[in-house]
Amino acid sequence: MSGFKNFILKGNLIEIATGLIMALAFAAVVTTFTAWLTGLMPESASSYFSTEEQSFGAFLNAVISFLIMGAVVYFFIVMPYTKAKERFFPSEAEGTPADVALLEEIRDLLAARGGTV
Repeated sequence: MSGFKNFILKGNLIEIATGLIMALAFAAVVTTFTAWLTGLMPESASSYFSTEEQSFGAFLNAVISFLIMGAVVYFFIVMPYTKAKERFFPSEAEGTPADVALLEEIRDLLAARGGTV
């Protein structure tokens, strides 16, 4: 079970899934915007791009749906994921990493002994 926990929390699975969800929701916004924009063209030009007329209301609906989807994803996926990740895999303390501190200590001991650095 710990392997699955590591897979979910340490990998980028949640970040990738969240990005995909938001990208698909934004694609709907772009699609309705272009349909609305081509609906504003004269009839002869818009007949090549769209068969039915799209209204500005459909675009606003897509924008509002995108914002609601963003809020749901943030509050139900991103926040719990961040809290779980901090709980199970706390970040390292600020300062010098352990390996760098060890190398600095070795350097200082060599310098104190009279060796060249």
